[in-house]
Amino acid sequence: MSANPVSPSGVDESTPQQARLKPGAIGLVGVVFMVVAFSAPTTAMTGNLPVAVGFGNGVGAPAGFMIATVVLTIFSVGFVALARHITAAGAFYTFVSRGWSRIPGLAAGVMSMFTYMTMEAGLIGIFSVFADQAFSVQLGLELGWQPYAVVAAVAIAVLSHFDISVAAKVLGLVLVLEITVLAGTAFTVLFKGGGPDGIIWDSVNPLSALSTNDLAGGVVGLGLLMAFWSWVGFESTAIYGEESKDPKRIVPQATLIAVIGIGVFYTFISWMTISANGAQRSVELASGPAPFDLLYAPTREYVGSWAVTAFEWLVVFGSFACALAIHNSAARYLFAFGRDRLLWHRMGEAHPRHASPWVASLVQTGFAIVLLAICWITDADPYATLFVLVAILATICLLIVQTLCSVSTIVYFHVKKEHPETAHWWRTLTAPVIGGLGMLFVTYLMLSNMKAAAGAASDTLFFKLIPWIVVGLLVGSMAVAAYLRSNRPQLYSRIGSTVFDEVHDTVV
Repeated sequence: MSANPVSPSGVDESTPQQARLKPGAIGLVGVVFMVVAFSAPTTAMTGNLPVAVGFGNGVGAPAGFMIATVVLTIFSVGFVALARHITAAGAFYTFVSRGWSRIPGLAAGVMSMFTYMTMEAGLIGIFSVFADQAFSVQLGLELGWQPYAVVAAVAIAVLSHFDISVAAKVLGLVLVLEITVLAGTAFTVLFKGGGPDGIIWDSVNPLSALSTNDLAGGVVGLGLLMAFWSWVGFESTAIYGEESKDPKRIVPQATLIAVIGIGVFYTFISWMTISANGAQRSVELASGPAPFDLLYAPTREYVGSWAVTAFEWLVVFGSFACALAIHNSAARYLFAFGRDRLLWHRMGEAHPRHASPWVASLVQTGFAIVLLAICWITDADPYATLFVLVAILATICLLIVQTLCSVSTIVYFHVKKEHPETAHWWRTLTAPVIGGLGMLFVTYLMLSNMKAAAGAASDTLFFKLIPWIVVGLLVGSMAVAAYLRSNRPQLYSRIGSTVFDEVHDTVV
């Protein structure tokens, strides 16, 4: 296999063989599993749905998932148009750099990389809390959250050392179990005709997502935010392009399957959950002292106590799977930056045997452990503080990056006029415009409801610093890129420079 990178100036810059991740390691199913596991269905339903129902749009929460599905599908139309022509582990970093300009491209890369790097620690935090709960209640072991966090970090590091197919198999198994338990309860409710109010059709009326009823007394924006929040990570399909069997076909297909599939699944599960409990009881449970009972109560009633036990363990495994998927995404962003020589070049090395980003993976593990150690030393709650605040920060960053990606699609096809055979009034112009505006709207929802989403953590210094961190990452990265363009043009030319052309088996 040859790998001959060509710089924008046309100068051939030889890249060592080990700078290539393992091609053909996973197929369509593997990529879909990686992305859906990132979304963590049991964690999303258990953690986000009660907030949407209890403090957001009430029984209209399922309709909120419907709206999110439509908006994100429209955004994905433009996203996959770029994916058909740009294949790289850098995903958004490379898409924006090649599609638009290296200045916003560096910002997109830094914000995406920072997002995934911090999110792993947050997910390990929530995993450790769930694990401590499960082992304490069901096995009588009270060890605290810290040992579980260490075990998770080490296990993730080991699994990520090998090629991506190993992680994909682990994630696939957990995902199948998650879907089985959630769908089992939902279909049982459907076949039995629902609970005290029957099947609540108003829950899937799109207008219900835009208004609060008397029972909820919540905030519409918060309900919609929880819906969009549940999709964080769907764009990571592009990260695995280099390692998929046919990236030009698989990445677009996996993206649309993931977005639409997750949307239909979330809508159905949330709809049946509300129908099982009834309108009034759903809101009471979701806003009460035990919000997880919104899902546990119908599972216990319609399937059995054993299913609740299984559910509790699956929340543990699901959060671990999510942390594993996020780790792999973070490692590949670090790998992309290392390969382009924008960070320590050793991170751009692939393992000589497994062709995995092993150095970048170890660096990411170290970073996650440092954040968890800070959480431990400061006695911060790994769930209510670390996970919640990291999730808010990550969501804002990704929404901004997705907006930049929408602009890049328009510029790439209609300003630069690349690949005119793909350019189309809908998929490369209208859809990106709608998708970009949709991302801006959700960003507004996020900023407007930050305090409500953060809960008790809104009093912390970390929460108050979030807007400054986001602005610093965005503006600071663009300023660095502008400096490199004027003072270090050779380094500037490396931003988003590595793209794989599977037809010719080269880096271009």
